[in-house]
Amino acid sequence: MLAGTPLQGQVALVTGGGSGIGYAIAKALLGAGATVVICGRSEEKLHHAAQTLAEAGPVYAYRCDIRSLEDVTALADHIQEQCGALHLLVNNAGGQYLAPAENITPKGFAAVIQNNLLGTWNVIYTMAHRFFLPARQGLILNIIANIYRGFPGMLHTGAARAGVENLTRTLAVEWSRYGLRVNAIAPGIIASSGLEQYPEEFKQGLAEKIPLRRLGTVEEVAYLTLFLASPYATYITGETIYIDGGQRLWGDFFPLV
Repeated sequence: MLAGTPLQGQVALVTGGGSGIGYAIAKALLGAGATVVICGRSEEKLHHAAQTLAEAGPVYAYRCDIRSLEDVTALADHIQEQCGALHLLVNNAGGQYLAPAENITPKGFAAVIQNNLLGTWNVIYTMAHRFFLPARQGLILNIIANIYRGFPGMLHTGAARAGVENLTRTLAVEWSRYGLRVNAIAPGIIASSGLEQYPEEFKQGLAEKIPLRRLGTVEEVAYLTLFLASPYATYITGETIYIDGGQRLWGDFFPLV
């Protein structure tokens, strides 16, 4: 269905594109003909990712902490200078840690909100005002998480991702007059580098708690992103699409005792 290069001539920004889901998304977009800019906090990781991604197409890497509006503004300047335009924004950057609510301090809560919610808004606000709103076109895809039944064990990121989902719905309506589409993708448990940070006891038996009896792959998330960015999805906006093997409907991951 997506044969050829349906994104030829388009420029995409993937935050957190140096590894995991972000890297897979960047690779898929390059394969579809897009020019891709990846950003993240680790310059070493970005450099290595850009070297391998360059085999698939034109890619630029730029160190950026999305929590810093100055960094994000500098990133927009870089995109303007190197690419001249931006057509697609994939907000993938984020971070969290596993903890019961009573162990999450106000400082820890604020840190995750700052990264996952405020950082995402920094990027949306900056790229929209620099590129999307003046051009009266664009697509924003927000990578969130499985918050369908709350997020026991990660209260902080659950709150942040719920905020991003509301941003998605609200902006889809408000910015429709500018020709923008805004959607969210909610991955379940994905076998990626991000999963490695969690303790072994958390990861044991995960597949048995998912209806499809396996973890998702980063490529599967990338394929969904590619579909939403393609000409086949131009009437979809304001949606959150879950890619979780049915996890949101069944199975418990956080022990109550």
